[in-house]
Amino acid sequence: MASLQHSQAIKGAKVLMVGAGGIGCELLKTLALSGFQDIHINAAAVIRVNIALMDINEAVIAVVVWGFGSEGFGSMIDMDTIEVSNLNRQFLFRQSHVGQSKAKVARDAVLRFRPHISITPYHANVKDSNFNVDFFKQFNVVLNGLDNLDARRHVNRLCLAAEVPLVESGTTGFLGQVTVHVKGKTECYECQPKPAPKTYPVCTITSTPSKFVHCIVWAKELLFAKLFGDKNQVNDLNVRSNDACSSSENTNDVFEWRDDEDFEQYGRRIYDHVFGYNIELALSDEETWKKRNKPRPIYSRDVLPDKMTQQNGNVDKTDDLSSASAMASLGLKNPQDIWCLMENTRVFLEALKLFFTNRKKEIGNLSFDKDDQLAVEFVTAAANIRAASFNIPSHSLFEAKGIAGNIVHAVATTNAIVAGLIVIEAIKVLKKDTDCYRMTYCLEHPSKKMLLMPVEPFEPNKSCFVCSSQTPLSLEINTHRSKLRDFVEKIVKAKLGMNSPLIMCGVALLYEVGDDLEEDMIANYTANLEKVLSELPSPVTGGKMLTVEDLQQEFTCNIYIKHREEFDEEKEPDGMVLSGWTQAPPEKKDDKTSIGNGASTSKSLPTEPMDAQKDIEVKEISDGTASPGKKRKLPEFSEGCTLDQSNEADETRNDKKIQKLDDDDDDDLVMLDHWGKDTGKKQRLQ
Repeated sequence: MASLQHSQAIKGAKVLMVGAGGIGCELLKTLALSGFQDIHINAAAVIRVNIALMDINEAVIAVVVWGFGSEGFGSMIDMDTIEVSNLNRQFLFRQSHVGQSKAKVARDAVLRFRPHISITPYHANVKDSNFNVDFFKQFNVVLNGLDNLDARRHVNRLCLAAEVPLVESGTTGFLGQVTVHVKGKTECYECQPKPAPKTYPVCTITSTPSKFVHCIVWAKELLFAKLFGDKNQVNDLNVRSNDACSSSENTNDVFEWRDDEDFEQYGRRIYDHVFGYNIELALSDEETWKKRNKPRPIYSRDVLPDKMTQQNGNVDKTDDLSSASAMASLGLKNPQDIWCLMENTRVFLEALKLFFTNRKKEIGNLSFDKDDQLAVEFVTAAANIRAASFNIPSHSLFEAKGIAGNIVHAVATTNAIVAGLIVIEAIKVLKKDTDCYRMTYCLEHPSKKMLLMPVEPFEPNKSCFVCSSQTPLSLEINTHRSKLRDFVEKIVKAKLGMNSPLIMCGVALLYEVGDDLEEDMIANYTANLEKVLSELPSPVTGGKMLTVEDLQQEFTCNIYIKHREEFDEEKEPDGMVLSGWTQAPPEKKDDKTSIGNGASTSKSLPTEPMDAQKDIEVKEISDGTASPGKKRKLPEFSEGCTLDQSNEADETRNDKKIQKLDDDDDDDLVMLDHWGKDTGKKQRLQ
């Protein structure tokens, strides 16, 4: 049993939980069993586990946290709603809860077995202006179970500004991690470098794919978006020469429905264009294929008879998305089977038909969703057909869904263990037991006969631009060509993680975001976004210093501008290079990198807006191997990130570049720091 001091620290604490997903559900349960009396929940994820597992986990965790009694309060924040895919591990949710708020359902579920505690749920985005520094100041400790880098950075900065301790966490499969961040005493969440995302030129995706992930990106971000997404989105599906990344012709009309066509005729015409004509077009450039294996054009008439017939049943019109399945219509039952070319062709045509018959009202507004069965079927079939054309091995729907949705299947027991560790560290924080803080790593295989490896946290990184005092940054950029919008989107928001930036050059205010701005100010700042840096009212040229501030985060940094004329499009696709911030260089590895469901901590990949005309950004997780002589070996996970190299997982989004390890990520992804087996200490990446 806990000491009286422990019990008093817990009962008097006011705790904020951010995220109610795989870790969040376990954490809420553990807090309730530990006697916490004031819990606030910002739920950003979902959870479910079998009842038997829940009972076992409760017993284990009750022991781990010393069984602090049956009373408690709390609050949590989560903007997510419950999805079917959450129910295999997030035990506070049931089938009947699908579509409901995670935070609210989690609260109600816990109150059933701890009716005397107080839990305050917030069904909202933690980045909303309501959750500002003053809001965070009311808590004694913040416990994170988030699923994306952007939100993690935001919470880190709010905790620093409010001087509230933060306990971070993450899991992926059997791997997990818990870290403690206290201003001035330990490193902040952003003190450690973040790996740069790997990018592929759009020409590789459209013209010379060599890996299955390239086919998935093409099917999900280009073809699916072209057929079912925003028609105004620039999206060129034409195969192009590797030497000339320019479209051969405008083919937008090809994708328009013709009055004299039925569903099958339309589907076959699309099929023949993207898998047949486009490939022949690519083959016409002989120079491209001198040192590459030539792809083969595939036409529907060569795979299927003139009229396609359904096998084993049909699908009626329905608004129930789960019942609109091309697999069910064609009698394909096992998602782990690898379809042959004919089966992929049937699924492609049937899925296309079902979208236009059952979901016609959605066309024009759809984006890929890993929980949309019909979308997954379409993308799987399209990727496999393209893979067949380029002599790339096909994958099952189960495998393709994991790649397209960045899924690593979570282990409920790991979530439960990590939740217990979070509570242990939270208790140390409440006791102000600084010397006992630990970063703890949950390993898949024993190291020194241990699966849980505690290490002492590092001191703050003196070069961290977030928690150190005014660490200057420098930016190489072509000030005569780049617009202020480019700077805001690619640097201020994507790399620096600001949500409501204010930008000044000297005493001149160039840009500001806020709800209280007058219309003429908004118009002025909007106009500035489209101006080249050197042509702004206060010109931004080489040698100038910009001050960038986020009032909500109470975070400010200075950026020294260096003018540079040219950039390498392959190595520097943004056309600008930021120096002095904590981002690790991209790490090379094969495509079989897995991204678990959820978010990432220090190894998670930042989301960057990209130009669809240039590169496609593909998120990859490091295999955790550090270079010789470097300091860190333990990989950092977020509840959903993995080091398992047996799976592929690349998430992209089509913004201007295809980007984003997005907010749809399952909430069980956490990136861990690699454990150095030869040393008893966590080692820092350079």
